[in-house]
Amino acid sequence: MAKEKESSAKPRDPVCPIEFRYGRTEARAIFTREATLGRYLQVESALANALAAAKVIPREAAQDIASAVDGGKVSLARVDELEALTRHDVMALVRALSEVAGKGAPYVHLGATSNDILDTARGLELKEACALLRGSLTLLLLRLAEEAERHKGTPMVGRTHGQHAVPTSLGYKLATFLAEFVRHRQRLDAMMDRLAVGKMAGAVGTGASFALTVGGGQGDPRKACASAEAIESAVLGSLGLAVDEAPTQITGRDRLAEFAFWMAMVASTLDRLATEVRNLQRSEIGELAEPFEEGGQVGSSTMAQKRNPVSSENVSSMARLLRAIPGPALENMVQWHERDLANSANERFLYSHGVILLDEMIRRMTTIVAGWEANPARMQHNLDSSGGAVMAEAVMLELTRRGLARQEAHELLRNLTRDLKGGEDTLLGRARLSPVVKRWFKAGELESYFSPQAYVGAAQYKTERILHRLNKELKER
Repeated sequence: MAKEKESSAKPRDPVCPIEFRYGRTEARAIFTREATLGRYLQVESALANALAAAKVIPREAAQDIASAVDGGKVSLARVDELEALTRHDVMALVRALSEVAGKGAPYVHLGATSNDILDTARGLELKEACALLRGSLTLLLLRLAEEAERHKGTPMVGRTHGQHAVPTSLGYKLATFLAEFVRHRQRLDAMMDRLAVGKMAGAVGTGASFALTVGGGQGDPRKACASAEAIESAVLGSLGLAVDEAPTQITGRDRLAEFAFWMAMVASTLDRLATEVRNLQRSEIGELAEPFEEGGQVGSSTMAQKRNPVSSENVSSMARLLRAIPGPALENMVQWHERDLANSANERFLYSHGVILLDEMIRRMTTIVAGWEANPARMQHNLDSSGGAVMAEAVMLELTRRGLARQEAHELLRNLTRDLKGGEDTLLGRARLSPVVKRWFKAGELESYFSPQAYVGAAQYKTERILHRLNKELKER
């Protein structure tokens, strides 16, 4: 039997689209293996410095550990070699650092457990990732605000159930998205205090290992506990993180689940905006179109006329994936006793992929908003296409204000708009012939209630108020 031909693929050949298709360099850089290793080592160095400050280990030992970390003496290749032997990622890290730590070698990782390092490094990672996402979100907010201001009085059809409803303005439509994205940024700001945390509390979170190490053995437990907590505060404070007040062996996964839900919510708002663009770009509507590079972009391999909203569709597609992230994050909240390992594997890519893709989505949508083409003439055409039916509410309400019972006015307009064809057959024409309408309107009064431009005055004013209210927050970078 012939020997099976070995695969020619190299172990590091990219297989995930994030590696070659999605995600900007700044986002991917946060989650590289080198960046992750650097954060682990940063935590180990912070621990050594705190122990030295408490006179638990010699100052020279902490200096040698810091020198090894800052000097880049720990290589990813060596950590990989040791992990192949130990089958334990943190123990491989500890051994690799000990090999180059000089006088610090006997004290590397003293009192710590693996997740003291991993989860504290995760806090640093999330802090950096959230700053990146906040910056991207702010750029989108500014572009949306500009467009809402520009089109605050641009009348267009408001649609419910996919049908013509009453007139609105493009600016007010965009203001609803703007307000929603502002709320997402507010949620992110509030959530940061819960995400930027770590732990240095030992095997099951009690701090007993540090109480023994720092407190000097089995002495006064209160004093020992205070000494242990002082080490934890010193480590995390030097890293710019808060202390998880009640960890088990790991920090509370409710924090990560909240972040997962936040990412899914932002993705859904992006999807809502992308879906709006996709629908308004439909051939039969044609009121808004995402940017299209006429010089070279191709919409179809066979239908040369196509100008497809592919960027918006891309955002909607990625949103479907982002909405799946909260599922595993919720599962990860459930642990056997003080910890198990069922969360570990999926967390290695759950948040990196989520952050990179969400940032990609926000950036794509910002490009869409900055370069889309609004078509006010087509908006007016679509307003006119209903034969004035979109103004039925205005006429009904004015009849009611003048004294006709509201239900009677509603039934009248329901009948007047039945089978309205447009063109020569308009609601205004039918209303002029109605005996009931003639009883409540004098000649020449009715026409003013068929102006979409007048009807969107409220939308324009409301958009201005929203923009004024959000202006201060929008300028806070």
